[in-house]
Amino acid sequence: IKTLLVLTKEKSPLQDCSNMGYITLPRRLFLWCMALIYMFAFFSLYLQIPGLYGNDGLLPARWQLRYSGKAFLEQLLSTPTLLWLGPHLGLDTQTAMELLCLLGAALSLAATLLESLRDSLVFLFLWVLYLSLCQVGQVFLYFQWDSLLLETGFLCVLIAPLTTVPGWRAGRVHDPVTFWLARWLLFRLMFASGVVKLTSRCPTWWGLTALTYHYETQCIPTPLAWFAHQLPVWLHKLSVVATFVIEIAVPFLFFSPLRRLRLGAFYMQVLLQVLIILSGNYNFFNLLTLTLCLSLLDDQHIYFWLRRKYIHTPNKGFLVELAVWTLIGYGTVTCFDLQIDWDKGTVSSRTGRCVLCFSWSLWLLLWLLVFSAFTFHQFNQFLKTVTFPAVWLGVLSLTWELVTAMFRCACVQGFFRRFLGTVQWTVFGAAAVSMFAISLVPFTYIEYDSNASLWPGLRQGYDAVGRYQLVNSYGLFRRMTGVGGRPEVVIEGSMDRVTWTEIEFMYKPGNLSATPAVITPHQPRLDWQMWFAALGVHSHSPWFTSLMHRLLQGKTEVIELIQSDMSKYPFHQQPPMYLRAHRYKYWFTEKLRWWRRVYVEEFYPTVHLGDAFLESMLSHHGLKEKSSPRRLSETALVQLVRWVRAQVNGLSAPLLLWSLLFCSASICLLRGLQFEVTLKTKPSEPTTLPHPQEDKQTMSQVCYTNPRARKPESTCQLIY
Repeated sequence: IKTLLVLTKEKSPLQDCSNMGYITLPRRLFLWCMALIYMFAFFSLYLQIPGLYGNDGLLPARWQLRYSGKAFLEQLLSTPTLLWLGPHLGLDTQTAMELLCLLGAALSLAATLLESLRDSLVFLFLWVLYLSLCQVGQVFLYFQWDSLLLETGFLCVLIAPLTTVPGWRAGRVHDPVTFWLARWLLFRLMFASGVVKLTSRCPTWWGLTALTYHYETQCIPTPLAWFAHQLPVWLHKLSVVATFVIEIAVPFLFFSPLRRLRLGAFYMQVLLQVLIILSGNYNFFNLLTLTLCLSLLDDQHIYFWLRRKYIHTPNKGFLVELAVWTLIGYGTVTCFDLQIDWDKGTVSSRTGRCVLCFSWSLWLLLWLLVFSAFTFHQFNQFLKTVTFPAVWLGVLSLTWELVTAMFRCACVQGFFRRFLGTVQWTVFGAAAVSMFAISLVPFTYIEYDSNASLWPGLRQGYDAVGRYQLVNSYGLFRRMTGVGGRPEVVIEGSMDRVTWTEIEFMYKPGNLSATPAVITPHQPRLDWQMWFAALGVHSHSPWFTSLMHRLLQGKTEVIELIQSDMSKYPFHQQPPMYLRAHRYKYWFTEKLRWWRRVYVEEFYPTVHLGDAFLESMLSHHGLKEKSSPRRLSETALVQLVRWVRAQVNGLSAPLLLWSLLFCSASICLLRGLQFEVTLKTKPSEPTTLPHPQEDKQTMSQVCYTNPRARKPESTCQLIY
């Protein structure tokens, strides 16, 4: 943060006329974090492309692109992906995907190092690259965080400055408007994630026992998950209560006009995300959620973090803030019937009026006294009542941002600058209203009647842009799986059908004594799909048949998805003659031996190359080779892509991502320190803006000043 503060070259925008204050530093930090997350996403996917989408991969991407002789524009409209350009460049689909990943990774890495590259056009290019990959990604790119990255990435196009157009960067009065969209996305994400836990009718969420299973049944737990699993049941129940509060009640505070309420909501969201990161490997998802939380901050609070001097605005509404937190606290105790047993040192709780009371306490209604407990039907009635008020809350908040931005346009001196600011306000305001309007369609999916009563034009607009994933619906941890034990699929290989050897994955649980891995922000997409496959039968996961087939063939690209170090793969010298898969149930042990398991059933029968069952499943799922791969031309571009691939083969993906993070952060820090030393060595006259209560007349004439001179740099701020 300090580096971003020192390296800033952009003049500060006018102060927001609302209580939000300056949002220059949160916006800049938001863009830096998004560049970093893009880098994680591209590099992580790049390392897995040959095994997932290569010509010998599990689901070859070339099967998704049928070159039927149509015009390029027509192909692009049917499937919006830059991979259509592959044949024109002499590239097959796999090489084209690798090239797009390398371009995205390199550009996002450069954007983390250079502020000038955190530009609207750069983020547009990054978004197009990731969208192009998702179009052919099939089941391995169907995760909610991929959709969230695309939606947030498109918002970056509106939030980032357009430095390539002269004069367009100055006087960005619309910044609070576009940055507000990130806050609205955060609200939709958190509120929907809390609501779906109850609409799913999952007994563990309704019984407040979900976290007694979560730590051991999540996809890839961390070592700390074992320790969290050992906590007493009453603490797990309190944690579920806190989760409901943070995900359902607190998001309404995102739109509070009182600054400290927003800051309180920010820290509660950060607490939840950090605890999830510590206990589970969810790639870049929680980092992306934390990045969205930056939309709740202002410059004043970041200066507080840095212990820098700042003109503090008077804090108003203390009694209102106290009343809100008191209502939330009282609602938590009352609605969940929290009771303390001082003799046993435990806390008991049960599901009661929780959600009903939390949200309406924010609306200052008296529903707190209506029900002593709520049923599923009553909860649905609550959703019908609260969904549209939540929409109107968003409408009022966005309208406030638009009106204050328009007022700031009128405060700009000079006809040309005022005209340019008005054009910007019109363009970006219309874009913000459009994004908000079409987002109402996926947001109201949480309640059928509210969604059905939307204006049909909104649904038509949403359908028109649906293929670009500009807005999406969310709902995390809808149901708690593995209540009776964590299901795991274990693949075994044999050369003689007598002696069987288990094939261990790098990250997912398998070996009972293996320490759980820490791999954030990397996402091993095959390991994640193995977790989903274990929840059902193999026919629900067609790619699993392809996995068995490729392992029997001994395809190196697929084996590297299981073990990047080939020497640790038990059949690295010769492919197995036979393969089978069994389903086990895993539990954390009470002592630090990590896992114990019990055999359940056969998941996939014993097969070999040419086996009738294997061939029939390949034909049934359409996994048989339909045509030979496109022949590669030996161009310089192809050779470059191959050379890069040769350099990264065998590398540990988490280690590579951590190294990139450390190097980029170190370079930014060194540049910031060097720039700060340069400023200190030059003579400068310190400048301090007057306190509003001390000199209102001066405040009405002086806007911002250059930190190295007293001469005003921007237009007057006519707040007083």
